[in-house]
Amino acid sequence: MEGTKTWWQSKTVWGGLVAVAAALAKASGAEISFADQNAITDAVINLMGAVGGLLAIYGRLCARASIRNE
Repeated sequence: MEGTKTWWQSKTVWGGLVAVAAALAKASGAEISFADQNAITDAVINLMGAVGGLLAIYGRLCARASIRNE
């Protein structure tokens, strides 16, 4: 593996969380197909990317110091 990333940037982690949620849902009587689990995982990854972008923009707009390149 090359490089590093945070846990929330990992499709594997999100896929695992969705699989656990699907198992819990199945235990309570709901049925979530494997294809739906993949779709949910992709949607969560896309949503997290959008939230990250918005937070970056918000952080820059609210910053009290300028960025300096040394």
